[in-house]
Amino acid sequence: MPLLLAGFFLWFFRDPEREIPAIEGAIVSPADGKVTDISVIDVDGEPRTRISIFLNVFNVHVNRSPAAGAITDVRYQKGKFANAMGAISADQNEQNIVSLNTVHGPIVFKQIAGLLARRIVFTKRTGDTVARGERVGLIKFGSRTDVIFPADAQMKVRMGDHVKGGSTVLAIAQPQSVTLSQREMAEVQ
Repeated sequence: MPLLLAGFFLWFFRDPEREIPAIEGAIVSPADGKVTDISVIDVDGEPRTRISIFLNVFNVHVNRSPAAGAITDVRYQKGKFANAMGAISADQNEQNIVSLNTVHGPIVFKQIAGLLARRIVFTKRTGDTVARGERVGLIKFGSRTDVIFPADAQMKVRMGDHVKGGSTVLAIAQPQSVTLSQREMAEVQ
């Protein structure tokens, strides 16, 4: 039994190499999983698109940056460990909220814990720059990631699509000269 358990852990924490798309404006999936929600939300009076991706225990759990940019804020929020597929998990579950300033506008991504996920790992800090698809952390044992970006980006995925972290293009954004204000960051949370 110990060998079987050790084998499961090795398989679960696998970290395959991914080909990162070199498409201008591409916003890539931060995680492997299934797209469970695509919606337009209001952030400080501005429409933003939110894509939610559910990771089951069989998915790769390494998280990657959805775009190149500078990390302007990293905020850890304690919370519940409810089902990550539920709508309330985006607000009430334990999560790590990362804000990026990019040439395509502000992008926020959330690592959200689920029923089994009890540990969120994030390896970057405020002020770090990240490349599109760069490894930034992981969520252990099932979870969800949300990506929030300008609503005028051209969507490339649909509900129910299976995506791969770092390599699946979620949307194509247009260059902008907007940064995420403190008030906007509070609204996203």
